[in-house]
Amino acid sequence: MITVNSILEVESYLNQVDGVVFDLDDTLYSEKNYVRSGYRKIAQNYPDIENAEEKLWNSFLKGEKAIDKVFDEARLDEKEKKNALNIYREHMPVIELYTGVSEMLIRIKNKGKKIGIITDGRPDGQKNKIKALKLDVDQVIITDELGGIQYRKPNKKAFELMQNRWKIAFNKMVYIGDNVTKDFIAPKELGMKVIYFKNADGLYYVD
Repeated sequence: MITVNSILEVESYLNQVDGVVFDLDDTLYSEKNYVRSGYRKIAQNYPDIENAEEKLWNSFLKGEKAIDKVFDEARLDEKEKKNALNIYREHMPVIELYTGVSEMLIRIKNKGKKIGIITDGRPDGQKNKIKALKLDVDQVIITDELGGIQYRKPNKKAFELMQNRWKIAFNKMVYIGDNVTKDFIAPKELGMKVIYFKNADGLYYVD
């Protein structure tokens, strides 16, 4: 497994592949920015909670259930917590690709390579992220849409589906992700190349 410390470094390892598949969260953009964007949206809808965005963010950084903690302190009930969670999940995020990623994707595509995304997560939320990032790729597979959360990584189905659609041999495909505990199990078993983006900014960073 190849390890890189910058997502832009992956470009130098793509000469021997025809299909390049990326994870989404913390691979192409910062998931922390998504979290912060969601808290900002909640704060806009709950102006009576003083400094709601900062309180939610600080609670998140402590590893707490941020909405539960802040809304309990504000003496808001379960109905309001559920509403806030829906606001978070359904909001159109203010996020952007990591610096240089857009240009890198164009260069990869101009070399005649297929570009895809395989990502876990709630479909509506993942689609909003992709829309906000203005991603233009050949194929997107959101694993939950394949039949439920049981198809999330490390399940092989999304990778097999991508390969079947592209008609590219597994050994000519690469998967690039940031979560060493789940991202690479299936692609390695299928014979794909893998690149680990050791993202110091990521939620799953392991030193």
